[in-house]
Amino acid sequence: MKFVIDRAIPFIEGVFEPYGAEVLYKDGPEIVREDLLDADAIVIRTRTRCDASLLKGTGIKLIATATASMDNIDQEWCREHGIYVQNASGCNAGGVTNYVFSALFGTASRKSIPLDGATFGIIGLGAAGSRVEEMALALGFKTLRYDPWRAEKESEVEFHDLDAVLAGSDVITMHIPVNATTRGMADADFFGKMKTGAFFINTAQGELVVEQDLIDAIPRLGPVALDAWCHEPDVNRTLLDLVDIATPHIAGYTLQGKQIGTSLAIRAVARFFSLSALYEFFPTTEILEYQAVRIDAHDKNQGQIASMIQYNYPIFTDDFMFRMDPSRFNELRVNYSYRREFYF
Repeated sequence: MKFVIDRAIPFIEGVFEPYGAEVLYKDGPEIVREDLLDADAIVIRTRTRCDASLLKGTGIKLIATATASMDNIDQEWCREHGIYVQNASGCNAGGVTNYVFSALFGTASRKSIPLDGATFGIIGLGAAGSRVEEMALALGFKTLRYDPWRAEKESEVEFHDLDAVLAGSDVITMHIPVNATTRGMADADFFGKMKTGAFFINTAQGELVVEQDLIDAIPRLGPVALDAWCHEPDVNRTLLDLVDIATPHIAGYTLQGKQIGTSLAIRAVARFFSLSALYEFFPTTEILEYQAVRIDAHDKNQGQIASMIQYNYPIFTDDFMFRMDPSRFNELRVNYSYRREFYF
């Protein structure tokens, strides 16, 4: 067995070698076709584009990504050529949820916006969207759910059409993948149907948003927080200057998320190649400061909750570091200090 692995994946170095695997570690963007000619599997993050130009004529049978996103993988080409693809679905859900609520309470505090009785409009109820809803309900918010894909299969669960969600929500948060039906869905019509003063948060994919339409809509919206951008790492500087929070696509970057992502990628490789000793692999850490922390919001007011959230994830630090030099988009992501997650 020969595996090619993105060296930036935490906790993975040295895992496969005891089981007879030859392993080549490289920076994700530097992995080239020649590295894969005699390889059986590749373990990556989002920084490696897996398409015909990289994979054609190689020995690759499995692509395992330690991320939830698979936008960098030509899945159709892989299916046609017998390459199995496995992602780490849901690994970033906790981090994304923490980001949403740090952005919400942080910007509400800065602008003196009361959140009592607010309604969350959640666009996409996958792993991240569902976790956002759980935390919203735990904090006493109401929710409106938009997910036509789940609605078709789960008639017993209440979902709403998009217009109703946009018109009835004080916070709109995006948690859907980019595809032919969702690309550019947040356009002038979308923003025009949102409540005046409503929050808009996008931690999913930049291509969901028509950026010029968002720029035009910002004067009538409330706080806007963007972690995802079109044409990353080249960020629209005009839009960056207008939003309340701007970060370089790091919403899901938590220690717990990386532990889960790495474990799911390793387990996928283990099962594919029958490495039974790694079927239940999970990387652990003894550093108590990195363990997820529970926040007690019982009988706490908005300001107290905001303070506790900011203590555990000071989102404006990420915003400041990014604004200092947006051209460091990739560098900030690669060198990001994974934060611990919190929950209520």
